[in-house]
Amino acid sequence: MSNLGFAINTHKHTVSNATLKKFAKLAVANISDVMSRTNGTVDLRPFHKGGRILGRAFTVKTAPGDNLMVHKAIDMAAPGDVIVVDAGGAQRNAIIGEIMSTLAASKKIAGFVIDGPIRDVDSLGKSSFPVFARAISHRGPYKEGPGEINVTVSVDGMVVHPGDIIVGDYDGVFAIRPDVADELAALVMAVEKKEKDILKQIAKGTLDRKWVDQSLRAKGVLK
Repeated sequence: MSNLGFAINTHKHTVSNATLKKFAKLAVANISDVMSRTNGTVDLRPFHKGGRILGRAFTVKTAPGDNLMVHKAIDMAAPGDVIVVDAGGAQRNAIIGEIMSTLAASKKIAGFVIDGPIRDVDSLGKSSFPVFARAISHRGPYKEGPGEINVTVSVDGMVVHPGDIIVGDYDGVFAIRPDVADELAALVMAVEKKEKDILKQIAKGTLDRKWVDQSLRAKGVLK
């Protein structure tokens, strides 16, 4: 029997714990601004209690509505990995539910990011184990394949490579390449410092808003 469409690959992570920790509290909105507002997910949302996710990408590409390779990913993934599933965005059959989520949590996997639906959302919503997904479906998955593990995938239009840093909060999810991670973290930290300064100025009533009228004059709206 042909095994075309099936692949199980291993991957050695290159992101250090020190680099990963830099993103532990950085807001996705600020990461988005620094990355020119053109990357990251827009249609995935958190279904768990508490919105944050952080870890290294363990990628899965599967046929829509099938979770055979997601089961294998749970067996293979290391503690701290985020299982990122490209299920084609189809919304008919759930990819995971309470049992798979509980199993992954017991193995100290850092969470799921799924371009597809999930089920058992009442239970998942009471858990702090991170699950980001596209939709909900009561219909269970098939377990036939095909599927591939540790390959480049596309999740809600976002390209994810094995080993990318995955960071997410209530605003969405980002995949960050290891080679730009340290530079990106420094730039985002600078943005967040600037925002804190603006909030302090608002509280003191000293915020300079001249730029609004200056912009409108430049457009010919004001004289």
